[in-house]
Amino acid sequence: AQRVQEAGPQRRRESPLVFDNRGPSQHDFIRESQLNTLPPSATTQPDTVPYLEPPSHVIGAGAKYYIEVYGCQMNFNDTEVLMAVMNEAGYTRTKLLDEANIVFLVTCSIRENAEKKIWQRLRELKHLKTGKNRDRPPLIGVLGCMAERLKGELLEKEKLVDVVCGPDAYRRTVPHLLSMTQEMNRGIANVMLSADETYADIMPVRLDQNSTSAYISIMRGCNNMCAFCVVPFTRGTERSRSIDSILAEVQALSEQGVKEVTLLGQNVNSYRDTSTLALSMSTNSGSTLSNDGFRTIYRRKEGGLRFTELLDKVSRVNPNMRFRFTSPHPKDFPVDLLQLIADRPNICANLHLPAQSGSTTTLARMRRGYSREAQVSTRAHYLALVDTVRATIPNVTLSSDFITGFCDETEEEHRDTVSLMAQVGFDMAYMFAYSMREKTHAHRRMKDNVPEDVKLRRLSEIIGTFHEAAHKNNRARVGQQRELVLVDGTSRRDAHRLRGRTDGNHKVIFDQVAIPDRLSSEPGAHVIPQPGDYVEVITTDATSTSFQGIPLARTDLVTFHKEAAASLLMEQ
Repeated sequence: AQRVQEAGPQRRRESPLVFDNRGPSQHDFIRESQLNTLPPSATTQPDTVPYLEPPSHVIGAGAKYYIEVYGCQMNFNDTEVLMAVMNEAGYTRTKLLDEANIVFLVTCSIRENAEKKIWQRLRELKHLKTGKNRDRPPLIGVLGCMAERLKGELLEKEKLVDVVCGPDAYRRTVPHLLSMTQEMNRGIANVMLSADETYADIMPVRLDQNSTSAYISIMRGCNNMCAFCVVPFTRGTERSRSIDSILAEVQALSEQGVKEVTLLGQNVNSYRDTSTLALSMSTNSGSTLSNDGFRTIYRRKEGGLRFTELLDKVSRVNPNMRFRFTSPHPKDFPVDLLQLIADRPNICANLHLPAQSGSTTTLARMRRGYSREAQVSTRAHYLALVDTVRATIPNVTLSSDFITGFCDETEEEHRDTVSLMAQVGFDMAYMFAYSMREKTHAHRRMKDNVPEDVKLRRLSEIIGTFHEAAHKNNRARVGQQRELVLVDGTSRRDAHRLRGRTDGNHKVIFDQVAIPDRLSSEPGAHVIPQPGDYVEVITTDATSTSFQGIPLARTDLVTFHKEAAASLLMEQ
């Protein structure tokens, strides 16, 4: 365990991290997290580690905690782990801010705007410390990626935050920090990164027990070190849960009636189970890269059970439970993974291929490890992967991420991104103006020199390009085939209509009316579909982001695909 050092004249001098072509080691990340000593309000005596020492009391009996979650789906999954930890310690969750004894903000640092939201929210929560509750104000905790990145500032700025805890330190630390900050009457932090923490043995407490969908974190951290990305510095290096622990969680969710599971990871398809059992079972001797031309800046390790083997095993747990995964890297789509997705009906034919840019020169500055198209010096190119995916997986839908206005981006490079988006025709895209993050390669070596107004204009152009292509593609898809929709709730605009998502992750809206029930043994049986039902739908209209449809029958995943296969044979 790291001991928190007293601040003083002997504090360490900051120095930048320098990585060679072999890539960062875990020592680099741990050292970076130790470079900045905590402010005086967060220090303790050098011979104690307060968040590991048994406290004289751990508040919990009857105490209530309130949580707000910001950022990516991984933060929501981490929150479910946190809830399990807090409940075990005797706390109770409340959905009412005014009755909370502890207020947690689970935060994101991926972009500057995400951090601005948290600072604004902390200012809004100031009344909890100074208003009518000033005699017994609630404790405020900032958790997640922003906690790791801005630990000192969070504790010192306006003295609003009592506890700061990084995403690798929830297991035992949070209840102890809450107790210690009360005993010591000052803010305290633990943002240590871990080389092996995956929370594999903690069964998360679901935020929404009634949801038909759930998320499972299968790995944490990232080794890619893309020039723009702060994730390796806030989440650490890659480490994966054992397949057995993941299968146990999938089985538990299946028994709870969950119909869809999304596997999560910062680089989800680089999953590698290196447990003793996994190493003895591993049969993967082929390449795990999308093709021989894709490259990494770190040395790839051999052995262990890979993502294809994991996906194969989880999809066998319940054939009526469908699976998605996010967020992947384009380099980690070997042919056997694509073929498995094509062959297994309950693995959604919906892939996220984050391009980030359509310009080869920009991709090189971003350190993405691939080009737009084949170059003389490399065979790795994004468009070849798109072609392979579409040739292997019939009716696949594609989504992507794009950053506009990255360091030194020219108008020609921007036009390359626009043209790639138009050429591929993504079904969904997540598009953002570049926001420089401290500690990243770009922060150390480049200049954020694209003017803000230019970034916003380029962002508007790529958003427009996406919507134009998506609308055209969706209109062409209307009525072409029957879709299997998993109902997840009522329409936000009309309580008499249902909404759900197809295998391809398209949103479909349709009337909540009685329809034939193919799951009933009674002839002519009808049923009004509810959230959690699979409904066969024919689409009738489309925008760039959703479809309208007519419900045909309630069914399930196995029945739908059997009937579709039989219909195809009859047509032949």
